[in-house]
Amino acid sequence: MLMTATTLAEDTIGEEISTLMDDFTAETTPFSAGKIGHFGEVLRSGTTVFVAFLPGTDYADIIAVSKRLRDEGMRPVPHIVARSVPDKAVLDETLRQLVSEAGVDEVLIIGGAVDQPVGIFSDSMQIMETGLLDKHGINRIGVAGHPEGSPDITDDGIRQALAWKNAFAERTGAELYVVTQFCFEAEPIIAWDKAIQAEGNRLPIRIGVPGLATIKTLLNYAKACGVGQSMNFLKRQARNVPKLVMVSAPDKQIVELARYQARDPKCGITGVHMYPLGGLKKTAKWAYAVLDEKYDMNREANGFKVNVDL
Repeated sequence: MLMTATTLAEDTIGEEISTLMDDFTAETTPFSAGKIGHFGEVLRSGTTVFVAFLPGTDYADIIAVSKRLRDEGMRPVPHIVARSVPDKAVLDETLRQLVSEAGVDEVLIIGGAVDQPVGIFSDSMQIMETGLLDKHGINRIGVAGHPEGSPDITDDGIRQALAWKNAFAERTGAELYVVTQFCFEAEPIIAWDKAIQAEGNRLPIRIGVPGLATIKTLLNYAKACGVGQSMNFLKRQARNVPKLVMVSAPDKQIVELARYQARDPKCGITGVHMYPLGGLKKTAKWAYAVLDEKYDMNREANGFKVNVDL
C-alpha cells in the first residue's frame, strides 16, 4: 500500500482499516444468488453471508440458498423475519431444516417492514422468547440496529427493544450482536454508538456499509429503506448531476469508522456488514482489495482509492 501521509496517525490508519474490515460480512437474496455461478468465485472460503428475506420471498428459498452457500464454502446466516412467520410450528420446521440441511448455527432476526403480520409474531423479541432457537442449537443471534431511526418504530421503541435484547443476552447466555441498517456517513453512526453505550448497550455492533453503486442507485435504496441523515448526504451529492452516474465507494466512511474504533476505548463497533447495493461481485472485489491493502490514501488521509480493476 502506498502511503502518502507522514504523521503517526496517518501511518497507523492502514492497520486500523484492516482491523475494521478483517471479517466483513456480505449479503445476498434468493434472486441475486441466482445471478452468481458459484459463490467461491466471488467470495473467499468461510465468508459469512447473510441471506435476506424480502417481501415475496418464501422460506423454502431461504433454506435452499443457505444450503447452497454452505455447499460452496460459505457461512450462511439466514434472516428470520418475525412478521412473515405464520406460527410456532412453521418457525420450528424452518429452523429444523436450516440446521439439518444447511448447517446453520447463526441467524439474524428482524421484525420486518410489512404493515400486517401474517401470523402471531410482530417483533423479533417474540421469536427469541419461543425457545426454539435454543432447541435447535442456535445461540448466535443477530438483531437490527438503527443509527438513523426507523420509519416502522419510534425512537423510544428502538431504545426499549435494545435494552430488552441486552437483558435477554445476559439472562440466557445467548451470543447477541447488532447489525445496523446501511448508512452513508460515519458521523451519525459514531454519535449513535456513543449514545447507546452511555445507555448501557453491551452488544457488539457490525455497521452496515453500502457497497459500490451509483449515487442514483444509493438514493433509490435510501428512499425505500427510510434512512435519515444519510439521505441528506446523498441529496447533496446528487446536486452534481454527473455524480449521479458515477460509482461511489465508502472509503471515507471506512476511514472515519476505523479511526473511531481504534482510538475510542468505549467504541462498540467490531466490524462491518457490506450491503452489495450495486452487485456482490463488485463490492466483494473492492472489499478484498481494502483487506489486502491494495489502495492509495489521498493527500488528506481521509479517503483512498483501490488499485484493482472493478
